[in-house]
Amino acid sequence: MASVNMGNLCPPPFFDSRLYPDSRGFVDGRLCQKIANGVMCCLPCPLTDWVYPDSFRTIGTVANWVAAISAICCLYLLLSWAFLPVDKTNRHYLSICLTAGVFLMNLGFVVPLAAQPEQCYDKITPHGMKTSKVCGASGALLILGGWSGVMWAFLRSLSLHLQICWQMAVGKPFMYFAQAAGWGVPLIGIILALVFSGVSFRFGTVCHINHDNSLADLWIPLLIFAGITVITTFATFGYCVKVYLASLADNSASTEGSGLPSYTNSIRTMTPRQAYRRIKRVIALQWRGIAIVLIIVADVIFFSVVFVFQDTVVESVTSDPKVAESWVLCLIGSSGDKNKCLKEAGKFVVNEATVAAVLLLLGLNGVWLLFLLGRRSMLVGWVDLFKNLVGRGDSQKKEFVSVDARHDMKADTRSYEMLSRENSAVVTTVTAVKHSSRDRQTSDYYEQNAPAAHAAAAPSVPAIATAALSKYKSA
Repeated sequence: MASVNMGNLCPPPFFDSRLYPDSRGFVDGRLCQKIANGVMCCLPCPLTDWVYPDSFRTIGTVANWVAAISAICCLYLLLSWAFLPVDKTNRHYLSICLTAGVFLMNLGFVVPLAAQPEQCYDKITPHGMKTSKVCGASGALLILGGWSGVMWAFLRSLSLHLQICWQMAVGKPFMYFAQAAGWGVPLIGIILALVFSGVSFRFGTVCHINHDNSLADLWIPLLIFAGITVITTFATFGYCVKVYLASLADNSASTEGSGLPSYTNSIRTMTPRQAYRRIKRVIALQWRGIAIVLIIVADVIFFSVVFVFQDTVVESVTSDPKVAESWVLCLIGSSGDKNKCLKEAGKFVVNEATVAAVLLLLGLNGVWLLFLLGRRSMLVGWVDLFKNLVGRGDSQKKEFVSVDARHDMKADTRSYEMLSRENSAVVTTVTAVKHSSRDRQTSDYYEQNAPAAHAAAAPSVPAIATAALSKYKSA
């Protein structure tokens, strides 16, 4: 340390960059200004310790813990969908993949929370992904999870839009397309981001993408998909409202061709209360999917805008000394007391409250997923599963049922994505039950009220057993 002070030509708290010529950290991440020929004075690392109060570290830690709780919520959903019966989970591949993407993004915050990495390679140089494995892992998980969350939110919104607005049945072709796009685009995105930009400690204990080429290989493509998702979601919801409002004005038309559930009541005899119930029904069918998409996309957009702004300001400080001139002079005049200069620093950095909001909202996505996609029947399913494992469950009670009856009972369990939230009845596929034109499907992944259709289509077990016994006696 003495040799550093002897050779340091910069006023405190700054250090001469020539004191660290062979640094293997992320050299471009230094915040330096040229004060004379060959003399570059750099701010000590990390940057956030000098532009924010000491409470900023606490905010970062709290945000990481929130992300850890969110990761646990995502893990609970994924395990429930993997191990519990279909009628307990209401699982669908769009929900599973979206949750997996959010789980990856949360791991980007959990990894540095568990590892507690050192942010700086030396006094003025932050660690990059080449000198810190924790940095590389956290940055890659954050980018991959962000891309995956946006892509699966987009695909979920697109599926809903195609079914409601265009009456298109999304089946296996769309599923194959969704799997290719939902994971292929994020993989391409993470490769481009790491190759052409890289990640380093620039914003707290989590590594973020570097400035070089970041707009082209991450932020602009990500915001384009996020913007399309928002537009598609609002267009779908607007179409639903338009259909129901138009049915009130058109006395001769019916809602049979709208692709939405219709009723036998005539438009002429519809009361305002009935109209309200119809609008309420379409909102009830869609609000979970719309809410999930909008929450995740809004968080990603919020984070992107704030980080891009912060990144641009840091680069402008390096290239234009006048941007932070008052703050630099304050640090020199106070001999490095940052608390006396926080007011000056606040003029060119994002305020602490906004940063806290971004980090906390980003970490809460898994909690929102549990609230919107989770079911109370999942808890019952886990209790039943543990009871069966210890030999106390209902599976130990055997009942005589004919082979034909067992076959008929299994035939209705092929469709697993369309379940009613009010009960655990499984909705059969289209080939098993022929619905009238008034009972069309609205979506293949949000909730439908179809216990009555299932009860009418599937014969009960006692009825099947009685028929089989009668046939046996007659033989």
